[in-house]
Amino acid sequence: MSLRVVVEADGGSRGNPGPAGYGAVVREAATGEVLLERYESLGVATNNVAEYSGLIAGLRAAAELNADRVDVRMDSKLVIEQMCGRWQIKNAGLRPLAAEAAGLVGKFAEVTFDWIPREKNKAADALANRAMDEAAGKSVPDVVPETRPAAKPKSWAPPSLENATRIILVRHGSTPLTSQGRYSGRGDVPLTDEGEAQAMAAGGRVAGISRDVAAVLSSPLSRCTRTAELIAAEVGGVPVTVMDDLIECDFGAWEARTFAEVQEQWPDEMQAWLESTGVAPPGGESFQAVAKRVRRAMAAVLSAYPGKTVVLVSHVSPIKLILRDALAAGDAFLHRLFLDAAGVSTMDVWPDGNIAVRSVNETAHLR
Repeated sequence: MSLRVVVEADGGSRGNPGPAGYGAVVREAATGEVLLERYESLGVATNNVAEYSGLIAGLRAAAELNADRVDVRMDSKLVIEQMCGRWQIKNAGLRPLAAEAAGLVGKFAEVTFDWIPREKNKAADALANRAMDEAAGKSVPDVVPETRPAAKPKSWAPPSLENATRIILVRHGSTPLTSQGRYSGRGDVPLTDEGEAQAMAAGGRVAGISRDVAAVLSSPLSRCTRTAELIAAEVGGVPVTVMDDLIECDFGAWEARTFAEVQEQWPDEMQAWLESTGVAPPGGESFQAVAKRVRRAMAAVLSAYPGKTVVLVSHVSPIKLILRDALAAGDAFLHRLFLDAAGVSTMDVWPDGNIAVRSVNETAHLR
C-alpha cells in the first residue's frame, strides 16, 4: 500500500553555535494527521547543523512508517537549496549531514523539497525549542515562542585572522602496537620510550606554532593523556583536560590484530568496512558513529574557546574524520591519508564556518 507523507522539520541554536535542538513532524499527506513527532537536544551546535539534524530525523521517521513518497517542507532556505543541488555545500561540517540525508532520500520512491515561511513551520519549530528547553531544565509551555536569533547576512570579505580559532591536532606517540601495525582502539596501551620522545618533540613543534595555547584537550586513553602532558609542559604548563569524545574508534574483535590477520579471518566484514563508513567491525564502532561524536567535540571546542589556540591530542580515526570534514573530502580520504605517531596538523576555523587547513601530518620535528 502506497503512503505519502509530509515531513516538516526545523532546528535551532541559542548562540550559533550554542545549545541546540531539532524537531520533526510527519503528517499523512492526504489528511494532515500527525503520524509521528521527533525532537532531541544536540548539545552545542550551529543552526544549520540543527536544521539538517531535523531533516534527518524526519526522513528516518518517514522510513519507520514505510512511506514511499515524502514531501519535505522546511523554512531553512539553505537546507532546501542544498538538498535540491542548487546551492553548493561550502561548510565542511555540513557535508556529512547532507550526505546522510541524501542516503535516506534514496530509500524512497519519491522525495520533494519545498521551502515554506517560518510561520507555516510552527509545529517543528515548537518541538525544536522544546528540546532545547528540556535540555536546559526549563518548564515547557504548550506553545514554545520563537527564540532563535535572526540569521546574519554573510560577508564575502576575507575573514580576519584574529577571529579564527586555531586547532592543533596531534596524534599520540608510538606504542608497542604502533610499531607492529596493529589496530589499536580502546585498549589502553602506554607509550614506548620512543613514543615519549616523539611526544616531547611534538610539544616543541606545537610551541613553535603558538605559545599562547588556551587548552590542551585529550582522549581519555593513557597514550594520549601522556602525550598531552608532555605537550602541555612545552607550552607553559597548560592543564590537560580529558574529552571523552576524542577517544579512538572501537575496533571490536579486530583490536590488536594486523590488517593481514583481519583480512584473513574476516574477509567479507573487512571489505564491507572498507566500502562503507556505516559498517562497524564485529563488536565495534562504525566511522559514522565516531564522526558524530567528533563533530560534537569540535562544536564544544569552538564554543568554549572562540578565537583561541587549542591543542587536541587524539588518535588516527578521530583526527582523520576532523580533517575529512574540514577539507570537505569524501570517505575515501579516510583510507588514503596516513598519520604518523606524534604527527601534527593545524587548521583555523572562523565563526562563520569557514575553515583553512594549514598543515597535515607534520613530522619534521621527529627527524
